[in-house]
Amino acid sequence: MIERYLNNRFFTLFILPLFLGLIVVFSFQPFNYTFLNFLILPILFYLIVYIKKKSKSTYRVKPYKKNLFFFGTSFGFGFYLGSLHWITHSLTFDENFRILIPFALILIPLFLSLFFSLTILLVGPHLNLNFTSIFLFSGSLALSDYIRSKILTGFPWNLWSYSFSWATEILQVLTKLGLFAFNLLIITIFMTPAFLFLKIDIFKKFISILIMILGLFFLYIYGSHSINQDLNIRNIDNKNFNIKVISPDFKLKYDLSMDEIKKRLDSLIRYSEPNKKVKTLFIWPEGVFSGYSFDEIRIFKKSFFNNFGEDHLIVFGINYLDKEKIGYYNSLVVVNNKLEIQNQYFKQKLVPFGEFLPFENFLNKIGIKKITEGYGSFLKGENQENIIIDEINILPLICYEIIFPKLVQQSNRDTNLIINISEDAWFGDSIGPHQHFSKSIFRAIEQNSYLVRSANRGFSAIINNKGQIINKLNPTEAGNIELSVPLIKTENKNKNDLIFFVLLITYVFIFYFNKINNDN
Repeated sequence: MIERYLNNRFFTLFILPLFLGLIVVFSFQPFNYTFLNFLILPILFYLIVYIKKKSKSTYRVKPYKKNLFFFGTSFGFGFYLGSLHWITHSLTFDENFRILIPFALILIPLFLSLFFSLTILLVGPHLNLNFTSIFLFSGSLALSDYIRSKILTGFPWNLWSYSFSWATEILQVLTKLGLFAFNLLIITIFMTPAFLFLKIDIFKKFISILIMILGLFFLYIYGSHSINQDLNIRNIDNKNFNIKVISPDFKLKYDLSMDEIKKRLDSLIRYSEPNKKVKTLFIWPEGVFSGYSFDEIRIFKKSFFNNFGEDHLIVFGINYLDKEKIGYYNSLVVVNNKLEIQNQYFKQKLVPFGEFLPFENFLNKIGIKKITEGYGSFLKGENQENIIIDEINILPLICYEIIFPKLVQQSNRDTNLIINISEDAWFGDSIGPHQHFSKSIFRAIEQNSYLVRSANRGFSAIINNKGQIINKLNPTEAGNIELSVPLIKTENKNKNDLIFFVLLITYVFIFYFNKINNDN
């Protein structure tokens, strides 16, 4: 029965991989059916070997590499369509963009599917149902994820390892290995059932599967020990700082009047519940003063002065006009109760088409602008030092910068707090805010620091240095959460991808060493 369907070229090259790609989304937040990847990746591996064989007989289409390319494209299209369809929700706020929804729904997944297409095209001809092919296949997928995370502007979204965002014990090894090495190991572990396909005796299959299971168990034991040990030492020689995270649940709206901005400010102050007797850092989201620059909101200095004290600092996102470069930055500012900027950060990783237009001069001529309010692209921030406030050494990240491990790796070793502000109203009640928030858990563990996140109509939360959620506000839930955050001093932070390349080279060496032996 199954053989009959697999002999159908159209079904095997297009329908089946598309379906497999689509259901991968259920392994990520908010579903967390991680077990699906233990089925999908081994099936993907088996089908690649099957297609290579059948292309020379049943399918009768040569060169067979064309079939591998089609197969990879179909799987990749399903993978990214399922994972990223929510992006098109951001095109519903401006009538001029609605016409682009079908194109975005098709072209974005189709373009990104090339990472699977080219990977399967290159390694597919070398795969067979043997032990070393599993290493080659796992390494190639991990390398593909790495390249996707680095080239052009980079897009490290929904790496396979993110399907374990719910299992903080397993994630603790991130501080030792880094995201990409961990991703490689997780892909290899997902391949465990593939040993059943291999042409080896049953005892070797049993031993191989047992080793993989023990590997996952070891990660869990190590993580549990790390978390328990941290509970014992967290408050030793660590200072605390009172932080309050605010989520206002504002509706995303263009062309706000100054009166509407004033109402927003009043709501933010009310949700902040400032107590002038307590030294506090207030964190407001990105985009609360949508469409306005910092200079334009200076007229509200009196509201800040009347409601906040001298020991209060407020963090929020705002457009900032650079008069010399004649352009705006998407910025994070730290202000006092006189609305004076004490520290500032300019966003470095801008969202393509959302905050800047590639080929802007050409696209502007045909009437296309960036999705966010305003016409010109934002200016790109350069490498900046951390924000220092008393004992706090802050790594600031605006919105989707949270998905980039590179920004954590490049941060100051004395970093003891990550602040992430975001505007997730762009994605409505889709799975987008869930996936976006899950990346915060990984960054907190990698940096071994507390992370505070304020998101309008997204997840606002305080996450400890082990990736555990201390408290959070769900999307559309307005209010605040407060904590005296420990400022943890530690050198136990991952700062490079060296381990990933060592593992990757080891995988490739294992494959080619065995291939040479078999040839001989």
